[in-house]
Amino acid sequence: MAAIASRGRGRRRTINEINMVPFIDVMLVLLIIFMVSAPLITTGVVDLPSVGRSKAQPQHVIHIVVGSDEKLKLKIDQGEDQPLQMKQLAERVKQAQAGQDQTPVVISADKAVKYEAVVKVMDSLQTAGIQRVGLAVRNAGNAGPAN
Repeated sequence: MAAIASRGRGRRRTINEINMVPFIDVMLVLLIIFMVSAPLITTGVVDLPSVGRSKAQPQHVIHIVVGSDEKLKLKIDQGEDQPLQMKQLAERVKQAQAGQDQTPVVISADKAVKYEAVVKVMDSLQTAGIQRVGLAVRNAGNAGPAN
């Protein structure tokens, strides 16, 4: 009898493994790209404001007070409160600045006033071209506004 060698005509077995070599190649290329480009990225500097007392208070300050009834008052330096209408606000502040654009304007409002009223005052001053506008804050230990 002749021995008949049969070749494996049966089914082939599939390999149930993931080929990791392409994955590792891609990751190494990405790592090299990030290592080369990282020193080229410039970081931005953000200058954040802080609340506190300034060392030197300005000589000339224009103070706008928004009362609980949303009526405006204008106080120049530490003088008397002068009643003011919204339509006169920008004109009166420009007169009080007397050509000095860097004169600060501080807005303070009663806590019962709607935020919208304060925003309207700020908007009126901004459209008039007044540059230095700030909001007065009250420190926890102090009853008055801090400049």
